[in-house]
Amino acid sequence: MSTPVTPDSSATATQDAPATPPATATPDAPQDAAATRPATAHASAPASAILSAPVPLAPDTLTPGGSPASVPIHVPSGGCPFAARAAAGGLGDLPRIHGPEFSADPHATYDKLRAQGPIVPIEIAEGMYGYLTTTYRAALHLLRNTPDKFAKDPRHWVALRTGQVPPGTPSAAMMEPRDNALWMDGMPHTRLRKSITDTLDLIDTHALVATVTRIADTLIDAIARRPEFDLVADFSDPLPMQVLIELFGCPPDLGRRIIEAIGRLFDAGADAAEASAEVATACLELTRLKRAEPGSDATSWLIAHPAQLTDVEMIQQILLVVGAATTPSSNLIANALLLMIDDERFSGSVYEGVHSVSEAMDQVLWEDPPLANYSPLYARRAETYEGVRLEPGVPILVSFAAANSDPALNHATHRRAGNRAHLAFSAGVHGCPAPDLAGIITETAVERVLDRLPDLRLACDREDLTRRPGTFHSGWTALPVVHTAVAPLSAPHPGVH
Repeated sequence: MSTPVTPDSSATATQDAPATPPATATPDAPQDAAATRPATAHASAPASAILSAPVPLAPDTLTPGGSPASVPIHVPSGGCPFAARAAAGGLGDLPRIHGPEFSADPHATYDKLRAQGPIVPIEIAEGMYGYLTTTYRAALHLLRNTPDKFAKDPRHWVALRTGQVPPGTPSAAMMEPRDNALWMDGMPHTRLRKSITDTLDLIDTHALVATVTRIADTLIDAIARRPEFDLVADFSDPLPMQVLIELFGCPPDLGRRIIEAIGRLFDAGADAAEASAEVATACLELTRLKRAEPGSDATSWLIAHPAQLTDVEMIQQILLVVGAATTPSSNLIANALLLMIDDERFSGSVYEGVHSVSEAMDQVLWEDPPLANYSPLYARRAETYEGVRLEPGVPILVSFAAANSDPALNHATHRRAGNRAHLAFSAGVHGCPAPDLAGIITETAVERVLDRLPDLRLACDREDLTRRPGTFHSGWTALPVVHTAVAPLSAPHPGVH
């Protein structure tokens, strides 16, 4: 058992870099954008060529976009050690983080895995293997040692390179190489991430509050007279989608195509590969629309950024930002509303002012983070962590859910409100670039529901609720509720267009 870790409310672990970086940390250095801009996939390239061009998997010192990487990629010879042992029957009953049993009670699996070690071998999907962190300390070790010891670039993934990931494996679509900041290391990561952070910095937060309020009230007006409805389908799913469609200046029909395809990617279902192709096509349409007719929106700002993003990069940056801001936000809104209407610790205290919505949201981020297991990393060489050998080229998923529930944190659950040392927004150089914007969207949405529908109650027993497929994210398929029907707003509120 590792030494207990006790984060306090001031030790926020969700920033791009930890408050006290370890001596081994190697932050990416900003540099001139033109020096690292890929010379491939120009805006004039045919759409068919852009959408069909694979990200190269050949071992070399170049990133998929053609830019020099900070550290050469050295992929070990041979295949995935887990795949070979599985074929020989040597893995036994390897724990799974997929399937109905896992999704129904993920924390039961995390508890069992934690008893085996801080990082353990798991089956990510049928025939697809890796490791999973089970402790807070292990998660931070990996995130804080990226990219010097642990790479983000999926080209390090041996099983994918050698064809040992079964064709059509849905979960692979969430982990395959992409030309975006999430999957890059070193200078290419710095260049792409800066294009995103600079774009997000241009968003007017006051206008964003007004936009979220207007959209939330419109959705609530549509259900206010109904005595029963589904909080997921009628509110938490459509709200982030509509907000992001406006922020990116996206025509509604095109925006829905993007968001719906991203949702299918997160679910890692049988149509994940099809969803990946659909979202790429839609993001390319949006990019070309805004190249021709720029406006005051996030897509146009990305296009105008000095990084001079190519069409391929635009597709993947839109996918990354919209994906990170929609499905996880939907989950967070639903998870928070469930806590506030069906958990005695918060169902009364928020309404009575004992706890703020912000504090309740922190509790949710600790107990049920919307992105449960993700941020796959790859050891650059064989590593040993607390007695666990980590083979190079094998994906290591960071379990934010297991980290946040680690008993070694040794603090009472009631102290989590206001404590933002959780890992729900990841940490290190690949941490969420805009947790404050995510907070504005989700907290404003939850506040509008609580203000306007104060007597919401579950329409079923909590045990009857079902979770979405939980390999990567944590949410509910539906939250049926009942309430006393009320009239829609009689007058427009501030911010209505």
